[in-house]
Amino acid sequence: MKETPNFTGWHAVVLHREDGNTEKLIRQLRLLGLSATLQWAPLSAASVPDIVIVDADQGFDDLMPWSGSAPTCPVVALLGSEAPGRIAWALAQGAGAIVAKPIAASAVYPALVMAVSVHQERKSVAERLQYLEERVRLRPLVHAAVEKLMQAHGVDEERAYSILRNCAMRRRLPMEQISAFILGGIEPLPEAG
Repeated sequence: MKETPNFTGWHAVVLHREDGNTEKLIRQLRLLGLSATLQWAPLSAASVPDIVIVDADQGFDDLMPWSGSAPTCPVVALLGSEAPGRIAWALAQGAGAIVAKPIAASAVYPALVMAVSVHQERKSVAERLQYLEERVRLRPLVHAAVEKLMQAHGVDEERAYSILRNCAMRRRLPMEQISAFILGGIEPLPEAG
C-alpha cells in the first residue's frame, strides 16, 4: 500500500456481542469516519461491508461467508485470549490484523490500516498467481508454435523461440496468445528474418 487509507465513508460490520469493548470500538470507528453495524449473527454474502471486525474469542466457522476461502474484504480480529486455536481461527478467516481486548482506542486505526494493506497485498498476489498459472497452462501452445516454426523455417529451437518472441513483442501480445493465433491459423507464420 502506497498511502494510508482514509476511512471516511467506509462501512464496518462488527461481529461481536455487545459489551464495553464494542462500545469503545464503535465510538472510535465513528471518530475515524466509518459507519458501523454491530451484530452477532452470520454475515450475509450479499451484504459484505468495506471491513469486518470479528470476535475471534467466540467466532465460529460459518460466521463469515468466505469461511475456508479468501476473504472478500479486510478483516480485523478482536482477541482477548492467547489460545493458539483462536489465533489459528482468526488467521483462517483472513484476519490481517489483531486488536487485543480490552480494546485501546489507539489500537484501532493501526489495525484497520494493517488489515487493508494485508488484504490488498493478498489480492495482488492471488491475481499474479492466477496470471502465472494461466501462462503455465498455456505453455504447451508456445512449445507447439515453436515446433511449427522450426519445421516451417528449418531452424533450431532457440531461433524459432526468438522468432516467436519477436513477433509477440512487435504485436505487443503475450507469447501464449500469439502462439494460439499461429496454431489456429489466425496469424500467418512470422518470417525467419
